[in-house]
Amino acid sequence: MAGLFESTGGGGAAIALDEWEVSILRSLEVQLLELIGPGPGGEGGDPLAALFAEGPTEAPADPVLARFFPDAYGDPQKTEDDESKAASGEFRRFTELDLRARKRDDALFVVRALDGLGGDGVLKLGTPECLRWLGALNDLRLALGVRLEVTEEDEEGLYALPDGDERKPLVMAYLWLGAMQESLLEAMGD
Repeated sequence: MAGLFESTGGGGAAIALDEWEVSILRSLEVQLLELIGPGPGGEGGDPLAALFAEGPTEAPADPVLARFFPDAYGDPQKTEDDESKAASGEFRRFTELDLRARKRDDALFVVRALDGLGGDGVLKLGTPECLRWLGALNDLRLALGVRLEVTEEDEEGLYALPDGDERKPLVMAYLWLGAMQESLLEAMGD
């Protein structure tokens, strides 16, 4: 079970993580939280104000965030259609804050689960928790894929990187997260 999920039945899963795995996974989730940023009004802000907060109308400049929160009606930079640009801005204004909140909540859920691990390093998840972990693992893997500029065509080449390549640690994390994600999906189906 080390480093990969196994079924506990009924859509649940368990994973045994060693200190290094916990440290790496926690560090990646915290970095993702920093990238996503705090919610409206900051952490612990006024929930009523957050309810009525409006999101941005422009796409994020960071490539990872742009991938997390794409334009609904194509790339407004590549279209001359003012109506499409306006529609994309309106869609973003009403959806991006909720999407950010979900990604933030999933990442925080994983960090808290890792912080609460017992001495045996075994984490047991029910179906709802598995779904949150799937979301968080997917977000991490997507973020690393964007930073590494991974495409479907060159993903196989990641396995053949020389040890001296500076991307190697991120590639190893990317591949490990993919294996974790796959094992979680399989465990939930058993």
